[in-house]
Amino acid sequence: MTSDQLFVFAVLLLSLALFIWERWRYDFVAMGAMFAVVAGGVVPASVALEGFGHPAVITVAAVLILSHALRNSGLIDLVGRILAPLTKNYLIHLVGLTVGVAFCSAFMNNVGALALLLPIALATAGENK
Repeated sequence: MTSDQLFVFAVLLLSLALFIWERWRYDFVAMGAMFAVVAGGVVPASVALEGFGHPAVITVAAVLILSHALRNSGLIDLVGRILAPLTKNYLIHLVGLTVGVAFCSAFMNNVGALALLLPIALATAGENK
């Protein structure tokens, strides 16, 4: 292994340990890791932030924003109350969510369907432990 590889491996191990420790926010740990590899000369500063412009990163960020907005709007609570009778049985709960995602995916992007139904799935699963 080269010294650059060992340095990146050490940064990854330290980052993983800090993620597991949960003492600091994950975004600070990740940005610290990025700054460390830039400061270490492994990644040129001119390309360090290029990954944030990738369509996949933007899509994931949009899904998280949309999901949070749906939760704040109260729509998730409304749908959760409607689906509450279905969530008492594990199998019916699973089938209901699967059919809902399949229905939404027939008319929209799969990531959009995920953004709509992920907060519902988390809310109903949390209520039933």
